[in-house]
Amino acid sequence: MRKIVTALAAAAVAAGTLAVAPAATAAQPNGPGYAPPPIKWGKCSSPSLAQAGAECGFLVVPMDYAQPSGQKVQIAVSRVKHKTAKYQGVMLVNPGGPGGSGLGLSVLGRNVPKRAGDSYDWIGFDPRGVGSSKPALTCDGNYFAPARPAYVPATPQLESTWRARTEGYAKACAKNGPLLQHIKTTDVAQDLESLRKALGEKQINYYGFSYGTYLGQVYSTLYPERMRRMVLDGNVDPRKVWYEANLDQDVAFDRNIKVYFDWLAKYDDVYHLGKTGSAVEKLWYAQQRKLDRNPAGGVIGGDEWTDVFLQAGYYVFGWEDMAKAFDGWVHRGDWQTLKALYDKSNAPGDDNGYAVYSAVQCTDTQWPQDWNRWRRDAWATHARAPFETWSNTWYNATCLNWPAKPGKPVDIDGSKVSGALLISEELDAATPYAGSLEVRKRYPRSSLVSAPGGTTHAGSLSGVACVDDKVADYLATGALPKRVRADRSDAQCASVPQPVPSPVASGAQQKADALAKAAAEQKQSLLAGLPRF
Repeated sequence: MRKIVTALAAAAVAAGTLAVAPAATAAQPNGPGYAPPPIKWGKCSSPSLAQAGAECGFLVVPMDYAQPSGQKVQIAVSRVKHKTAKYQGVMLVNPGGPGGSGLGLSVLGRNVPKRAGDSYDWIGFDPRGVGSSKPALTCDGNYFAPARPAYVPATPQLESTWRARTEGYAKACAKNGPLLQHIKTTDVAQDLESLRKALGEKQINYYGFSYGTYLGQVYSTLYPERMRRMVLDGNVDPRKVWYEANLDQDVAFDRNIKVYFDWLAKYDDVYHLGKTGSAVEKLWYAQQRKLDRNPAGGVIGGDEWTDVFLQAGYYVFGWEDMAKAFDGWVHRGDWQTLKALYDKSNAPGDDNGYAVYSAVQCTDTQWPQDWNRWRRDAWATHARAPFETWSNTWYNATCLNWPAKPGKPVDIDGSKVSGALLISEELDAATPYAGSLEVRKRYPRSSLVSAPGGTTHAGSLSGVACVDDKVADYLATGALPKRVRADRSDAQCASVPQPVPSPVASGAQQKADALAKAAAEQKQSLLAGLPRF
């Protein structure tokens, strides 16, 4: 999904800066051949990790597992040790992206209710190429500097401009050298296996969000006997990696932005943006066209306007902030608040998250190499889902000229995995619900918890007791909701609730919303921004 992810790399620094092979099959490419050296643990420079009692170090692994004695890369790792006498092993966590920093996620265990996370060693890590890992990818730090050409190529000149921009970015990435050929999801899965060995564990436990669910799928397919317990929240559809997955997202995000417009209309007395969802939508697109013609402050054009409101399709957590920015721009000409929201998810001068995203997606599998197909598919999708389609198309168009050879996706097979807890809100746009149903089919000993009507992406451990308690029970005892004999979820919970604006909320509602927002923001800060998948 089109998402500015460069903030992920900046968050990696804040979270814990430290003082390819062909397509894989169900064989174990990282068997006894490579034995990683022990991790040298030391202090973490991140205040939040230090306060949590974490320790940090580097895992040394081959750049190319086919040449284990060759060039090495270093994976930044953090650990918060278990706090109970009963030890249940290590819990590896990935926030998604690909390109998201997970170094700070070793503190995630404190978000699990009933102290059920306390019996695990929680392991955060920056995947190869990401954040504090060495080397870290970067191609062109100014690529997302505003204001950019309009996303929708209404003229041949705009189309040519964007094609040249994406080709230029891909060419700039070539400077990263051989790492580009060895940054597929299969490479990262082999790093997980090396991490297991370095930690001296017979099995791992795993918690993956968004793209992290796909990493978990790949690892558990390659090493099923090494997976003990696995929580996958916001499941990537393994049938659609990656071109088709992005087209599905275009339609899903268009649906979700309409849900947000309806919410704005519901509170027209607060924001004065339209009494119906369609009226708000009309106003939103009018502002986009206005900004395309004349960027506010020279920096907030139509593209940046779209990027700011994309968050509304991912989560309900920031709906009020975006509403205030929308209101402030329309009624008072305040573009600075929009700029602050844009910068929050697009760290100026830092493209590490996007560079890794592109490197993984463009080499996990072969993308269509015929631009005419991209153009046809984009215009056809744009006709029914204009909100995000063309921005998402350009976000991924680097794959047309990527300077590394693609592999083939792993055929995901969870038949030998002992169990997994799957989680999904049923209107999740980044990883549509059909993906969770497909993963459930492929993991016959899994159970799926869904939230009908919910639009939040990867929302577990955000304060919804029904969901979070099921996570806690599974981590504590391995207990899963009873699996039903049907192609549907095995248990249903309420979704992450839509906010009630403070001017109209009761005192009790404001207190409840504040508690829920605090829990959600704590979790989201750990995920280091908004993952693209």
